[in-house]
Amino acid sequence: MATICAAVLYQSRVDAMDRAAEASRNVALLAERDIERTFELYALSLQAAVEGMSDPEVLAASPQLRNMALFDRAATATHLGSMLVLDAEGSILIDAASSVPRKANFADREYFQVHRDHPDVGLYVGRPYASRLRDGSLSIPLSRRISRADGSFAGIVLIAVQLDYFHNLFSALSLGPHGSIALIRRDGTMIMRQPYDEKVIGSDIHNASTFKQFLLAAEGSFSGTSTIDGVQRRYYFKNLSNLPLIIMVAEAHSDIYAAWRHRALTISVVLGILVVAFIALSIALGTQMKRRRLAESELAMLARTDGLTGLNNRRTLDEILDQEWRRARRNGSMLSLLFMDIDRFKSYNDTYGHQAGDEALVAVAKCIANNIRRPGDSAARYGGEEFVVVLPDTTQDGAINIAESIRMKVSDLSIKNRGSEYGHITISVGVVTWTPEWETDIAAFIYAADQALYSAKTTGRNRVAVSTAHFASYALDKQAST
Repeated sequence: MATICAAVLYQSRVDAMDRAAEASRNVALLAERDIERTFELYALSLQAAVEGMSDPEVLAASPQLRNMALFDRAATATHLGSMLVLDAEGSILIDAASSVPRKANFADREYFQVHRDHPDVGLYVGRPYASRLRDGSLSIPLSRRISRADGSFAGIVLIAVQLDYFHNLFSALSLGPHGSIALIRRDGTMIMRQPYDEKVIGSDIHNASTFKQFLLAAEGSFSGTSTIDGVQRRYYFKNLSNLPLIIMVAEAHSDIYAAWRHRALTISVVLGILVVAFIALSIALGTQMKRRRLAESELAMLARTDGLTGLNNRRTLDEILDQEWRRARRNGSMLSLLFMDIDRFKSYNDTYGHQAGDEALVAVAKCIANNIRRPGDSAARYGGEEFVVVLPDTTQDGAINIAESIRMKVSDLSIKNRGSEYGHITISVGVVTWTPEWETDIAAFIYAADQALYSAKTTGRNRVAVSTAHFASYALDKQAST
């Protein structure tokens, strides 16, 4: 029994470390997505400003209109310190905060010199610095070069992101009493670290043994001791794919094993007092784990399916559509969508009651599910009495055949409906088939199917209508309208 106890405790210790590593990865993923989304928006604002600086009409406009054209609404972002255009000498040429630029020169700043001396840098994420315009507030610069027609240096466009953004983001992530999260440049410059210490910001840690591990792979996990505070932690790190940054999340070993140590002591005492009690505890633990697995399995199923019809729910549909849209665009294959709606369903509910309405929904959902047999095809309840079927690698003719089959099967149910012109429950179906070739919103695809459904409704119901909009023509029309 002592041997079994030791084996259980050892496995529990391993599991605690595995859970900590997974938790650290999830925290890092949350922070990474927030940072990449924010930086992407700022990068687009910088690019727009660079392009605007080459437009004579923009430069000839009044200062207020020019600032609106160059900076749009980016300058009003919560954690944006400054958004400036600097000339070739480093002086402020245009200031997003004022129609009259503030007086300052930044030719000595690293980010300015990098763009001046290296034309091909692109988007540059600089080191933290104390702002001269905002009483020493700590920020990091995002900048792009402005070049003249002959390629010579004409200045830069700069966005100063306040480090409070990272501080607030990291403070909201729970890592235990001794955990740590940091954002580091790939040259070893510390941009932000939690627990926060202003002395650490901007420090160079490229010689630290932990940082050297960060450069060995795109992402990974390992145990090590921090050179900053000497705490032993389990590190998870990831090099951001589109930015010269590394996100690091580390949970202290003392926090990871705190619950395990308490459990080990309790089990040891119980084992020493009474072996029978240990056996009973093992049985109880096994039962509890089995219940938990069953509960988690049920919750996972409920989270992905519609409780009434058993089809995929709206959230699962969005995931499937996004996946199949990307695959179709990548492979150049066709993707078809069926948008279905039960005809005169409100009248049916009003006449026969909501209980009968639910039973009709279940019957229609069963017809839909029984008529899509390929593993890749998916059906979902879109909302109310609306259903959607996703058909990867399906031509328009094939989609029409499936739509007609479902329509006839529903009609054959012969569910009486006095409010329908056909005397029983029927459905209308909109069909769309596209081969994606350019980047666009999936909402356009759904909209085309919805328009086809509307056509089926307005031309008599209980029929299948095919969308006449093509992908290319829709994209061109949408571009022209914007």
